[in-house]
Amino acid sequence: MSVSALNLARLPGSFSGLLQVAFLLGLLLLLFKAAQHYLRRQWLLKALQQFPSPPSHWLFGHLREFPVDMELPQLLKRVEKFPSACPRWLWGSELLFTIYDPDYIKVILGRSDPKAALPYSFLTPWIGNGLLLLEEHVWFQHRRMLTPAFHYDILKPYVGLMADSVQVMLDKWEKLPSQDSSLDVCEDISMMTLDTILKSAFSHEGNVQLDSGSSDQAEEGSSAARRRAGEDQEQEALGFPGHPALCQGQGNPGVPSPAPPLHQHYFRDHLDKMPYTTMCIKEALRIYPPVPGVGRELTKPVTFPDGRSLPKGIVVALSIYGLHHNPKVWPNPEVFDPSRFAPGSDRHSHAFLPFSGGSRNCIGKQFAMNELKVAVALTLLRFELLADPTKVPIPIPRLVLKSKNGIHLRLRRLH
Repeated sequence: MSVSALNLARLPGSFSGLLQVAFLLGLLLLLFKAAQHYLRRQWLLKALQQFPSPPSHWLFGHLREFPVDMELPQLLKRVEKFPSACPRWLWGSELLFTIYDPDYIKVILGRSDPKAALPYSFLTPWIGNGLLLLEEHVWFQHRRMLTPAFHYDILKPYVGLMADSVQVMLDKWEKLPSQDSSLDVCEDISMMTLDTILKSAFSHEGNVQLDSGSSDQAEEGSSAARRRAGEDQEQEALGFPGHPALCQGQGNPGVPSPAPPLHQHYFRDHLDKMPYTTMCIKEALRIYPPVPGVGRELTKPVTFPDGRSLPKGIVVALSIYGLHHNPKVWPNPEVFDPSRFAPGSDRHSHAFLPFSGGSRNCIGKQFAMNELKVAVALTLLRFELLADPTKVPIPIPRLVLKSKNGIHLRLRRLH
């Protein structure tokens, strides 16, 4: 028998031996990872024994308790039952330590812990490694450089651009064939916001809300004509139930009198003189915070005001939605009550709205509030907005809070 024939005969045995070695190594690696996860889970259970939570499955954690459509209602059940904070097991030895108490959140926001790596890693390919994702001294340098651009006086000239974008959206709504039909306003409002950002940040001269070609010119001409025709109507009441009209006398605190036409110069000078409008906006942002939560990864131990503590290495989820619906902070949290944010009230200090708090509070919060005030004021001068009881929004948390089934309203022209 030749040497080559002997070598061929040995190949099956050698291949089988390699398979056995690979299987053995894989099994050892699996056992090592299982032991690693077991030891970490035991360490976490001991570290979190001060913070009770519902029983969890050793592998699936609490995943079965949080279906997509019920994640927020389940969160609110925990907010009511467990004071200040509650661990939420994701799977195996992975968890999010969810906090929804204002004093707890202030402690975390006052530290320099980095953002949780996993959820924010999905944002890097989308928005790049900009101000939102930067950390430590690099973030501080960029933030200090950008802050003057968002000064209150610098933002005033953009009010006219905001008003123009809102007017285009309202002109589109006026062309609806039936004013009593239900309309999903999400896309229109998103396009209006995009239009404002493109004009303000990039000096874009077009209008993303209008169709291309000749229809753009017709729409723009119609929009300009409507604005000229509506100038005589702009001194009428700002339609909030229980709120006095802007054009009424001087007996109303914080209300300018007499009220000039609501063009861009009016908004520039009176955005800070709309107290009830501001209260309504803040209460709406309390109930539906656009950013439902943010994450931090502890780089050192932390002790909370009640004496309970956490070791380093735990990912902490700051639940803004849970905080804003915490009945220990807000009596009847599901009730829309703008008086919570009345001037002089101390309860509003417990709300972070969509702008967070601490050193990394939102740099564009004044821009956002200006846009909201302009949009609300101009919309309520031309339309009455009614909820569609057959299509109640179902809020679901994603990168931002959104409605699974849209936001449907019935629009009625006021003139």
